[in-house]
Amino acid sequence: MIPYQLVWLIMLLPLFSFIVNGLIVRPFIKPKSRVYGYITVGAIGVSAVLSIWALFSVMSASHHEIPVPDVTWMVLENGVTIHLGLILDSLTAVMLVVVTVVSLMVQIYSLGYMHGDEAGYYRYYTWMSLFTFSMLGLVLSDNLLFTFVFWEMVGLCSYLLIGFWFHRKSAADAAKKAFIVTRIGDFGFLAAILILFFNTGTFDIAALHGLVIAGTLGGTVLMWAAIGIFAGAVGKSAQFPLHVWLPDAMEGPTPVSALIHAATMVAAGVFLVARMFPLFEYSTAALTTVAIIGGFTAIFAATMGLVMNDIKRVLAYSTVSQLGYMMLGLATGGVAVGIFHLFTHAFFKALLFLGSGSVSHSTGTFDMRLMGGLRKTMPWTYATFLIGSLSLAGIWPLAGFWSKDEILISSLANQPVLFWLAMITVFLTAFYMFRAIFMTFHGEYRGGDESGDYKHTHESPLVMVGPLVLLAILAVIAGWWNVAGGFNEVMGAHGHEETRGFFGGLFGAFTHTVQGVPLPLISLLVGLFGIFSAYTIYIKKWITAESLGRVFGPLYTLVSRKYFFDELYENIIVKLALMKGLFTGFTLFDSKGIDGTVDGVSDVVISGGQAIRHAQTGQLQLYGLFIGIGVVIISLCVYFFG
Repeated sequence: MIPYQLVWLIMLLPLFSFIVNGLIVRPFIKPKSRVYGYITVGAIGVSAVLSIWALFSVMSASHHEIPVPDVTWMVLENGVTIHLGLILDSLTAVMLVVVTVVSLMVQIYSLGYMHGDEAGYYRYYTWMSLFTFSMLGLVLSDNLLFTFVFWEMVGLCSYLLIGFWFHRKSAADAAKKAFIVTRIGDFGFLAAILILFFNTGTFDIAALHGLVIAGTLGGTVLMWAAIGIFAGAVGKSAQFPLHVWLPDAMEGPTPVSALIHAATMVAAGVFLVARMFPLFEYSTAALTTVAIIGGFTAIFAATMGLVMNDIKRVLAYSTVSQLGYMMLGLATGGVAVGIFHLFTHAFFKALLFLGSGSVSHSTGTFDMRLMGGLRKTMPWTYATFLIGSLSLAGIWPLAGFWSKDEILISSLANQPVLFWLAMITVFLTAFYMFRAIFMTFHGEYRGGDESGDYKHTHESPLVMVGPLVLLAILAVIAGWWNVAGGFNEVMGAHGHEETRGFFGGLFGAFTHTVQGVPLPLISLLVGLFGIFSAYTIYIKKWITAESLGRVFGPLYTLVSRKYFFDELYENIIVKLALMKGLFTGFTLFDSKGIDGTVDGVSDVVISGGQAIRHAQTGQLQLYGLFIGIGVVIISLCVYFFG
């Protein structure tokens, strides 16, 4: 059993590496030294070992939870005590493993990927340490106040890392876009926290769960609190309509993209809904909202992944789509279903992003139109990228197959309309991932960077390939934890009662059928058909992409322009509505408010002066009259009030 003191250490070790890199080591070691990377890798590596220990401890503990004593932070005048405390239950333990293991792989990979960035090397590892600490703090926090603090720190770190190459305007703009868009959702989260506190007098998550289950907290208050929490999740997890920031976040270094998309920033929104799930479970309106937004986002983002030519943007829209899947799983199947897909997705999505970085490291570009034929010169990258794509497409027996099918089963049982959207998404996902594979690794090389020399393409160094291989292994085996019911047993306390039987045994899912055909078999065939469709277009060329573009011209334009959401937000809402409206408002406030106040005061002073000037006639008897009146008034005041 892990001592509770070491649970604190899981979170604090990345903070120590942030302090050491940023404040202690920096004055004495050159910015390009690998020491910064070694410190970060060492700290997060120890955190990963402790996280795995914590997971095994939780699995063997009674009620799957290990108590961690709180630390009193402050006592308010009304007697409310705010604690700084940690919660180590099954949900936390799974998330700790996801965050630390993926972050460790990313940091090791970055030793090779960021080696050439001499000016920003120390800054990169300093901020990555803070990023990991912030996400671990968010996962471990046992009250909403500190959850919100770490929530905002995650947003700050993502801003710093997306805009890491701040000298590039596109990177600076992407960082600002991510920060501003997610703040919109954060306003809803903050409002929900205030609603809950003023109606219950507590920030404690366990206490809030108890109040909801007991029926003390319910009705309209519960509904709006849950929707406010989901608004925060919509921003962080890039759900429709706040999805626009995530594709632009590709301007940051590729390892940052891997960490954001697999284990930190976007996973935070799904985790928040899971952590506060009783609030949603007892509010039908809120739970239905989560299901609809999640199901729609899944297919909406997948359509945009079909036409992107930047390999990282294909993966970005894939992330948005899979996050929608997770939200749909949470709403229709409970915490066990949604978090199981988050767990498997973290490994194969980190693998895919790091694989795209390996390709760029060799070719000098992310544009798939300039790639091709790389499977011969980059066999390790190709093999691992293929495994990640098969897992994402939900092909048996890889990890994605098991978690995807649980979402399909739960949505079929509870939201049949959304089930069919999810099934279409299965086809789209398989198609766009193998479109990326065929354009990148098959066929003939099409130029790469400005050198255009195929002979210069090469496999990445071992420090980059090693994490790819380890993540590929996890992308294969992670789903099998659930075959014997293990994941459900650990997460069972968080899910719907009726969903707990979904995970019982290897063939349990095959008992669910559509028109008598086992659902997993249908989804597998749909995924394989998506792969075959991509093969016919990009390898056999029985149908060319250009001819499809001509046939579906207007639709292709609509999707490739991302449904014009960027134009809507940036040109209409921001520039016309907000900027023009604010400019007009500030102009009126300046002219009528500030200037009007100053002019009004001056008018009063001038008018008063004119009145007094009329009284200055120079006649002595008039002055005497005023003095006499003053004496009488003073005498009366002394007589009556003295």
